[in-house]
Amino acid sequence: MQVRMKAFLEEELRKLEEQKLFKHERIIESQQGTEITVKGKKCLNFCANNYLGLSSHPEIIKASHEALDRRGYGLSSVRFICGTQDIHKELEKKVSDFLGMEDTLLFSSCFDANLAVFEALLGEEDAIITDALNHASIIDGVRLCKAQRWIYNHGEMGDTEKTDHATGKKGKGLERCLKEAQDCRFRLIATDGSFSMDGDIARLQEICDLAEKYDAVVMVDDSHSTGFLGKTGRGTHEYRGVMGRVDIISTTFGKALGGASGGCIVASNEIVSWLRNKARPYTFSNTVSPAVVGGTIKALDLIMKSTELRDKLELNTKYFRKKMTEAGFDIIPGVHPIVAVKFGKYPDSSKLAVNFANKMLEEGIYVIAFSFPIVPRGKDRIRVQVSAAHSTEQLDKAVAAFINIAEKCGMFSNNEIGN
Repeated sequence: MQVRMKAFLEEELRKLEEQKLFKHERIIESQQGTEITVKGKKCLNFCANNYLGLSSHPEIIKASHEALDRRGYGLSSVRFICGTQDIHKELEKKVSDFLGMEDTLLFSSCFDANLAVFEALLGEEDAIITDALNHASIIDGVRLCKAQRWIYNHGEMGDTEKTDHATGKKGKGLERCLKEAQDCRFRLIATDGSFSMDGDIARLQEICDLAEKYDAVVMVDDSHSTGFLGKTGRGTHEYRGVMGRVDIISTTFGKALGGASGGCIVASNEIVSWLRNKARPYTFSNTVSPAVVGGTIKALDLIMKSTELRDKLELNTKYFRKKMTEAGFDIIPGVHPIVAVKFGKYPDSSKLAVNFANKMLEEGIYVIAFSFPIVPRGKDRIRVQVSAAHSTEQLDKAVAAFINIAEKCGMFSNNEIGN
């Protein structure tokens, strides 16, 4: 390696270690589930995207094995050459029906799906208007596109312009951005459906109203919503009552839908057909493997057959949020199974959050701390993710561990901790 680069990286990595910001991977020695094995020790898992508990579901594993036996390990090709099997078309049709859209296009991940959509659809004469807290994949997709860019303050819908007191930067509301972009040919509003760090849910009713007022296209990344948000688990557009008004949905199969890999764009026939011809991550990437396709089809079958799992997840989420609030923890309010436990008000909050998570693992609870640059400075948190597969006993054990570690870390006075 070039000597100066090696020296630079060594020094920067040392600084990350000193600041307790270096990301050490914890090795799981078991299947994914609510109970996992780490370094030979069993612990309860509270930081997987396994919202419905389907990651190791026996029927999904069986379906995956059957697809592997019937259609092989991989396609060794991209879709338009010789990489499309009948099961790929079956999955695309099933996703379209489930989300209430016309057509679907599969990608190796939702990250690839978000990289694909902007460059293929928009040019220099167009505008992208994006929420300030959108996922990194949307940010990178926007960077690949030559369209003009507007960033609106997170969740701010109005015709406004405000200064962030923490950063000193000016930010605008969505309507202000739409007004400024009126001379552009096309305007596309991009937002996460559920925001992965805070667990808050996009105000899609207002976004769709503004899109219709200013003739804009609405795109939603629903990776942290598909399968469980809304009465039948269709996602944010069902939860907010705007099914039929969202133009493009990107989502993943790697979270609630079995937790493996793969993602998709779901939209009108015209948009999907255009992306089949123009989207580079689709054109130049191998197709999703048959085992993943077979397992995902079965996951959708289970979800569409019954709402039992999403109903259990809703109950578990309400229970855990209530218990953590009663215990005195500062959590971001909401209804999503992402429960952000905030540490920003404490001195050395990033080190505290990392230390807290490590002590939780010693107590048999697997959680991860999030600090800068994943979240803004001073917004350190432990992100708990509740699953339908968690039992009440497991939820109680997690809350008890939080209280125990908080007391050991001196985070609260005695009268701040609940019983």
